[in-house]
Amino acid sequence: SVITWGRAACAIVVLTVVSRFASNSGLRGLLLHGRWWALLASGTMLAIHWATFFISVKVGGIAVATLGFASFPAFITLIEWGVLRERVTRAEWIRLICVTAGLILVTPSFDFSDAGTEGLLWGLFSGAGFGVLAVLNRRYLSSIDAFYVAGLQNLIVFLLLSPWALPLLPAVSLASWGWILVLGVACTGLAHLLFVASLRVLHARTAGLVVALEPVYAILFAWILFAQVPSLRTLAGGLIMIAAIFSASLAVRKA
Repeated sequence: SVITWGRAACAIVVLTVVSRFASNSGLRGLLLHGRWWALLASGTMLAIHWATFFISVKVGGIAVATLGFASFPAFITLIEWGVLRERVTRAEWIRLICVTAGLILVTPSFDFSDAGTEGLLWGLFSGAGFGVLAVLNRRYLSSIDAFYVAGLQNLIVFLLLSPWALPLLPAVSLASWGWILVLGVACTGLAHLLFVASLRVLHARTAGLVVALEPVYAILFAWILFAQVPSLRTLAGGLIMIAAIFSASLAVRKA
């Protein structure tokens, strides 16, 4: 809760300074479109996504957590098909099956007392939260300025987690505050700014293809920095999942 709360706080500052998200135009857009409920729901999903992801990292390790989160395209497909009644092609169902098969391979064991399995479940929960967040953003908030939406979503995360985070702040060391600052500024605020900037010259589907590489980056850094060597089974499952995500992105680009 402290990591997520601090991350959101830093992101609010960065987004406010750089983009001045708290502008009248953004507020008018939300009022005119009547999308306050979508903003609150998406902010809540963002809080759930981040908190459960960090729990997954702590419990199951970096490889398991990032691969569990990488399941979010499958959740988006299921939501669009089951809730929004959008048509899902045969190729999309095949990719969904591939992601499921990859997750089965990634699962260390089917014993719920196993830390790796528990971490994967938290990662899947994080992926599901991000899937709902993505659908809300695409369907209800796409017409509102992206910086404004991101800033307010982080503000909602900050407010939601304050009751849990504030009592724990006195126990946070100075070194931990430094890492929270790095996470909030570089890995949240700056990362979001770079992603939005990339959309000025890249299609969203191309940028999304690069974002899908997150598990690759994470597993590689964990291997180099923390000697967290993934098993062959984890690597095989991860390759199947990432291949399915790549296939989906390339199919959209071709279309």
